[in-house]
Amino acid sequence: MTDVLPALRERFPGLPLQTQETTDPWPTIWVDRDHVTDVLAFLGQDLPRPFSMLYDLTAIDERERKNRRDQPESDFTVVYHLLSLDRNADVRVKVPLRGDRPSTPTVSGLWPNADWYEREVWDMFGVRFDDHPRLRRILMPPGWEGHPLRKEHPARATELGRYELTPEREDAELEALRFHPEAWGLERKHDDTEFLFLNLGPQHPGTHGVLRIILQLDGEEIVDAVPDIGYHHRGAEKMGERQTWHTYIPYTDRVDYMSGVVNELAYVLSVEQLAGIRVPDRVKVIRVMMCELFRIISHLVWYGTFAQDVGQFSPVFYTFTDRERAFDIVEAVCGGRMHPNWFRIGGVGHDLPEGWEAMFRDFLDYLPKRLREYDRMIMQNPLIKARTVGIGHCTREQAIAWGATGPMLRATGLEWDFRKKRPYSGYEWFEFDIPTAEGSDCYARAEVRVEEMRQSLRIIQQCVDHMPEGSHRSFDGLATPPRKDPGTMQDIETLIHHFLSVSWGPVVPPGEACPITEGAKGAYSYYLISDGESRSYRTRIRSPSFPHMQFVPEITRGAMVQDLVAVLGALDFVLADVDR
Repeated sequence: MTDVLPALRERFPGLPLQTQETTDPWPTIWVDRDHVTDVLAFLGQDLPRPFSMLYDLTAIDERERKNRRDQPESDFTVVYHLLSLDRNADVRVKVPLRGDRPSTPTVSGLWPNADWYEREVWDMFGVRFDDHPRLRRILMPPGWEGHPLRKEHPARATELGRYELTPEREDAELEALRFHPEAWGLERKHDDTEFLFLNLGPQHPGTHGVLRIILQLDGEEIVDAVPDIGYHHRGAEKMGERQTWHTYIPYTDRVDYMSGVVNELAYVLSVEQLAGIRVPDRVKVIRVMMCELFRIISHLVWYGTFAQDVGQFSPVFYTFTDRERAFDIVEAVCGGRMHPNWFRIGGVGHDLPEGWEAMFRDFLDYLPKRLREYDRMIMQNPLIKARTVGIGHCTREQAIAWGATGPMLRATGLEWDFRKKRPYSGYEWFEFDIPTAEGSDCYARAEVRVEEMRQSLRIIQQCVDHMPEGSHRSFDGLATPPRKDPGTMQDIETLIHHFLSVSWGPVVPPGEACPITEGAKGAYSYYLISDGESRSYRTRIRSPSFPHMQFVPEITRGAMVQDLVAVLGALDFVLADVDR
């Protein structure tokens, strides 16, 4: 990464480029709005081994932030996170903006996935992107007033005042939901063909969540599709501003609600990086073991519902039965099941219970035989192959341009997994392979996930065989819950100090951190900004389902209506992960 800043200075002599030190290793460069498009184009296209993926795009309301050492003055900051797979490196570009109605040029012409990201920033912060083709709300209802992630916007419903749905307001809301093809650049007819516009939803298709997709059809052929999301939006990022560092952990379980502690790991790693907390080896291995168990749990749900989506009814009952066996282990270890709330800043909730090893070994012996049976039942089924082979195809370049990660990207044949490329939480200690496939279609995505379950079993086996001794938590002063001093139960001052440390949590030093983890559905990260307080100043959740859902129209054009169901099933998304 040492060549990026010199390359920029050589390409743009005289351009003021200010760097910023952050807690994470991402190089951070400030660029003014008049030159940001040129700088991003150079980084994303012209630089040797370019940063070809727009990994994330978000914003920060800076107006109440106190600790901004060596940063340009701004009321709002737009943040671009770029990823280079060739370099295995990242760069963060920031644009300072002033005023109550800030704006900056769109980069949707450089990266197609910037379309939704810019709409989200406009929706949440009110930052306009000049020349964006369709800058409108994406998560909030069309008639919503204000921009929720601005600091002055209320964080609780009780602060908004009484809601009244008058007949006039109801009519206005219904009219706002009426689909106007011209507003999306779609034609009602072409030559002698009159297109049909079909609402798929809003409904709850299986485990995915409430989704609406408007299809433009020529007969049964999909000409275009417009996903309408936001029905599951719960303000998860806004909640991060009012919860303390450790009381926010339960909220992470509800993002990808199929993956449990996988969400928690992405969050606590970011807090630990901010606070400089080092955890014991036993904590790392326990976390890996539980994350891989939840990866299997998530994939089992996907496996059964995917088969059901394309017409095979029986497998969902079998895979959900297997999932229950895994949840029995989760319940024994964590006390909870689907939402365990078990990882902690600096450790886990408590040590492994007596008998944990036997439960894991029994599951390790049980599941491989079931997976072999599912291979014959599902993956070798002619009906499944007929419905998925060649459907939803994309190139590797398309996948990268749209921000695809996880099985979506590995199904293009690219061997990329953050557990291998950037090991975290001790993943470098384990032997496992990165499953890939060559078809880059719905069937290939299924192949990758099926093999991932076997690799997760392989990792869990190593965890069980080589579980380190030691503590289940760090004794760092910023870890929660803190260690009780000997005098805690002896004098009131020490007891009060401990009570406040537990209830308020740690005061994390100012900084920014964004470690990336490999979730069940793709790359996850929590971009956290600390202003030196007991809660996050900015919590940004980068989830994989958001860019993947945006990718759906690209890989369904020219397909049949029934193929859309196969594409959505192979995508493995949940709407809480899309909407957050």
